[in-house]
Amino acid sequence: MGKNKLQRFAEMDTFDNVFQPTHKEVWETNYHLKGKWNKEVFKNDNPIVLEVGCGKGEYTVGLARKFPNKNFIGIDIKGARMWRGAKTAIEEGLGNVGFIRSKAELLESIFESGEISEIWITFPDPQMKKERKRLTGTRFLKLYSNLLTKDGIIHLKSDSNFLYEYTSYVIKENSLPVDVDTNDLYNSGKADDILSIRTFYEQQFLDRGIPIKYLKFMLDGKTEFVEPDVEIELDSYRSFGREKRKQ
Repeated sequence: MGKNKLQRFAEMDTFDNVFQPTHKEVWETNYHLKGKWNKEVFKNDNPIVLEVGCGKGEYTVGLARKFPNKNFIGIDIKGARMWRGAKTAIEEGLGNVGFIRSKAELLESIFESGEISEIWITFPDPQMKKERKRLTGTRFLKLYSNLLTKDGIIHLKSDSNFLYEYTSYVIKENSLPVDVDTNDLYNSGKADDILSIRTFYEQQFLDRGIPIKYLKFMLDGKTEFVEPDVEIELDSYRSFGREKRKQ
């Protein structure tokens, strides 16, 4: 492990806006803050907005700046990335921001039913070969349906045409209500100041001329979901190696 990563991990241990549940706390039981995030962390009753796979935390922090009357939590397993967002929030005195270092699969051990008002999924790995790992797949939608309030919203922002098409099919198959649907956000006239928050990876894709896709939809109280039986063209550029994609 690199020296910078070790330094960041050590510094995150001192951040009061970072929560790092142990294996036992989330695998064998429920995290002690489940159902208590507002009362014990934010000290208010404001809605909680969750960013799943938050990376460097640009969206979590960006939204927190714009909406001081809401609480924002980013979750990711990559602590070295999360360090940047957590540190920025501390430096700017954003008391409505928190970060959790854990796997998205364990959300039900961390949050109580109905504790989340909105979920943002920003530039996740499309998992073209692993259906169960797709963050907009039926497995995760079932998980989200338990966490979200009755009128809860899901936002997907992605470079991946594969994930956009797949999610669109999931929405159609399950008759889910859609508020916004665009396969070219910045040429759609829908890119308001919220949607114009750009992550590190989003800017890379824009610089390469890849259109950004956006879906805003609701689960409409559903708790069971049907997987669509469709063939979707793969994203060809995803076959490049990591360093190649950064160029």
